[in-house]
Amino acid sequence: MKKLLLSFALVAGLGLAANAQTEGAARKLSIGAEFGFPTGDGSENVMIVGGSLQYEHPVAKSFNLTGSAGYLSTMLTGDAKTAAKALGISTSYGTIPVKAGGKYYFGGNFYGAAELGAAISTETGGSTAFVYSPGIGASFSVAPKSSLDFGVRYENWSADGGTSRFIGLRAAYAFGL
Repeated sequence: MKKLLLSFALVAGLGLAANAQTEGAARKLSIGAEFGFPTGDGSENVMIVGGSLQYEHPVAKSFNLTGSAGYLSTMLTGDAKTAAKALGISTSYGTIPVKAGGKYYFGGNFYGAAELGAAISTETGGSTAFVYSPGIGASFSVAPKSSLDFGVRYENWSADGGTSRFIGLRAAYAFGL
């Protein structure tokens, strides 16, 4: 199911972008829905959902600096949720990721992106994790100063000697500033 969703989102985003104009070299602010699919052992009963804002500032014709922040809720599902409830353990927790990086637009609207930053737990006694996040995506115009953006990324969070990893999907509406 995860592979199907990932494939569909990527194909839809890239296919719709095929006839659009180049999106780089413009200041933009986007608001997007975020979905995460954890990888590794025990990840089959975990789901991540949230939202984010991202700002892009051009520094070259095809390269924009980015800054992003959002909120992600990590939730247990299925048997893991049932077991946690029985033990009186929380079945979800929140995180505020704050990242900075860049987007390089190549071949028109297709881009490669990379960001570094921190994921700050909203839970009492929670920790802050170091984040790195490479990805790819496509952006296509829907009006003179607005576009839709679809991205896929690998995200890794490292804190207290442990790591969490997930494949992230972002669907966003961007408007020029």
